[in-house]
Amino acid sequence: MEDQVEKVYVAIGNDLEDGLGTLEWLLRKWPPYSLHIVIIYSDHSNMGKDHHVLTPFGKLPKSLLNDEKLDGLRKFEMDKTLSKYIAYCAKVKLEILNIDKYDEPLQNIILELISGVRISKLVMGFTFLKSSTWRSRNEMTGPFFIQQKKPDFCEFFVIYGGRSVFLREEGNEGFIEDDQGNLVAKVGKRSSFKGWFGKMFQDNSGTGKSAPCSPSQLTTIDLTNQWEKYVEEIETYINQLLTSNEDEQDGEVANGILYNNLKEDQDIKETMSAEEKVEAMKMKLGRAQEAIKLYRGEAGISVERQKKAEWAISLCIQQAEELEARAKRELVNRTKQMKDLDARKEELHEIRTEVVERKRQLTSKLGLQVKLSNKLTSSASSISNLEGILQNTATKNADVVREIEVLRKQRDIIHRRIEFCIEKNAVASMDDLNFNYKEFTPEEIRVATDNFSPHFTLKSGGKCTNMYMGRIIATTVAIKSMLHLSMDEETFRTKVKLLCEVRHPNIIAVLGVCMQLRCIVFEYVYNGCLRDTLFSSSRSGSKTNQGLNWHARICIAAEICSGLAFLHQAQPRSIFHGNLDPSKILLDRNNVAKIQSSGLVYCTNEFDFKSDIQALGNLILQLLTGRNWAGLVDEDTILTDQLALVALLDETTGDWPLDIATELGRIAVRCLSSDNENYGAGTAMGELNEVRKLADGLLENGGEYDRATTEESGTIPSAFICPIYQDIMKEPYLAADGFSYELEAIQEWLGTGHDTSPMTNLQLKHKHLTPNHTLQFLIQDWHCKTSFPPA
Repeated sequence: MEDQVEKVYVAIGNDLEDGLGTLEWLLRKWPPYSLHIVIIYSDHSNMGKDHHVLTPFGKLPKSLLNDEKLDGLRKFEMDKTLSKYIAYCAKVKLEILNIDKYDEPLQNIILELISGVRISKLVMGFTFLKSSTWRSRNEMTGPFFIQQKKPDFCEFFVIYGGRSVFLREEGNEGFIEDDQGNLVAKVGKRSSFKGWFGKMFQDNSGTGKSAPCSPSQLTTIDLTNQWEKYVEEIETYINQLLTSNEDEQDGEVANGILYNNLKEDQDIKETMSAEEKVEAMKMKLGRAQEAIKLYRGEAGISVERQKKAEWAISLCIQQAEELEARAKRELVNRTKQMKDLDARKEELHEIRTEVVERKRQLTSKLGLQVKLSNKLTSSASSISNLEGILQNTATKNADVVREIEVLRKQRDIIHRRIEFCIEKNAVASMDDLNFNYKEFTPEEIRVATDNFSPHFTLKSGGKCTNMYMGRIIATTVAIKSMLHLSMDEETFRTKVKLLCEVRHPNIIAVLGVCMQLRCIVFEYVYNGCLRDTLFSSSRSGSKTNQGLNWHARICIAAEICSGLAFLHQAQPRSIFHGNLDPSKILLDRNNVAKIQSSGLVYCTNEFDFKSDIQALGNLILQLLTGRNWAGLVDEDTILTDQLALVALLDETTGDWPLDIATELGRIAVRCLSSDNENYGAGTAMGELNEVRKLADGLLENGGEYDRATTEESGTIPSAFICPIYQDIMKEPYLAADGFSYELEAIQEWLGTGHDTSPMTNLQLKHKHLTPNHTLQFLIQDWHCKTSFPPA
């Protein structure tokens, strides 16, 4: 399960090294995929303290640049720093919250931000507060201040040097420790002027004097401002200077006394003996050595004082320059603030004027609203009346639309009938022009097919034959080109004569011929071949195909059989098709089946008839199942187990009547049987016509069976009859032989010691019985349709 996303606010400044270290610690603390970082960025660097700025042209004096260019450079440096932060967190969701203008200490703004947006996790780099030019009196105590004042719901992390540190306070001092408890830094907290900064000097042991500490000896974090570091030592040094005058006066007195003593010694030496002189000289030498030692100490102290003085003067000059720069900036800021104040005053005056104008407009609009409310009330009643009228009008319009739709359908039917009659008349006129067919000129054929254009091609038969669509004498025709077929003219005329002699409603008629181009003109059938209509609709899964429902398929089967029987019974010589499949069956506008006649030949033996009958059986099974028949189930199973056939029926045809589907399956199996030599097209046509009459009767009765007709004609589905009791089953159970029996009957059969099938008399593999719920449901549904309850 994915972790909840953590939203962490991180406060970093323009110190790139410290900012990257803080982000590195943050990415180690929380997994990147569950982290949402909001960077609180403040760009208030001390760029104003330096008299030079870095530009694309090198380091230039800041006095040469105006404020706009300085702001641009500052923004460029800020964008460069932010881009590095964003690139470092490339794989983490990131937001930038820039604090660019504020008039109060930065730590107060951070506290307001914590309470305003309810920051639950805040990470702060230790140098963040150093970037502010509005820093507090003790910038080092800013994190301590935030830690003391933050709400309890906010977790506060301080990062120093790329690692988390902890803040601890004792007395007037603050301690910064790492996670091991080691002291990182110590911060003094004083309320006086000296308390602004940490003590930077340590007393020399035994001397009582103080000396500057080197950076390596500092116990607090190194600050960038020298004056702020050493202000306490500067004050100490000033106090030493005040007391140094007294030391100098004492030194002068001591020197005078020493000089007088030396002079007195010189006077005494003139009256002394040699030994006394030697002794006096030794004393004088001792005093001189003491004086030299004293002078050397004073000289060392003077050198030390000189160094301190130069150091203090340098700091004072730097501080003076900084204060002067701050004063200039403050003056510029004050000038800008005065301009902003004047602009705000003008804006406030404009707002007040606008408010007065808006009040006046509002008063007038309120009066207008009252008038409109009165008009709205009066209009509401008018609208209700109009809605009633509109509803009545809509009802009338709906009736008119329905009438228009009915008339449109009637118009389309009439147009189709007119077009059908025109084409029939054109075909009849072609027949009347000559005894059997009309001979067309090559020019007529070329004009009709646009010189055999590929756009007019209906079906390609390879290099030898092609079928084209054309229009001759105001009717659409199909033209078959046999120019490249190896056939002499006499053979071609014989074939044309045979095709012209075949006239049947379910066989494509020949309208004419062009001997020169070896083209035969047939009537055009608009709905294409049965294969495209049958299998494309099956693959589409449509259950509303009105053109090929179960009744239409029964009619197509009967019409195909009728045309085939006509060919087989033709006089003086029988004709057979030889290649009967769905691609050779065409459908006209009313889905009437017509057999393609281009491949007809005279019959030579009984095997020719049998191949056509088997092809007819295959066609019937394809009409039943909506798929190519390739032994989907055993043919004997169709005769004995109706459920196997029900599972294969095409669902796109609607609900097949089970007895009709079963009878069609039986006819198909008889056609496919190689043993039934006496079963011909005439017999199949009689059986299919009976099935068609039964189907027509079902449609006339609204799709329901008539009880008297059903019982008298014996059309109860045979699958519903128990093979033992010869009655409609109530509880059908499936035995090991694949047949369904009434439960009581099969149990009685097996209970009397039989271990063979009642139907096949073959040994049963086992005696287990399985309830046939599907057949039981079909029987119940059949009872409901025949309008009498189960027995």
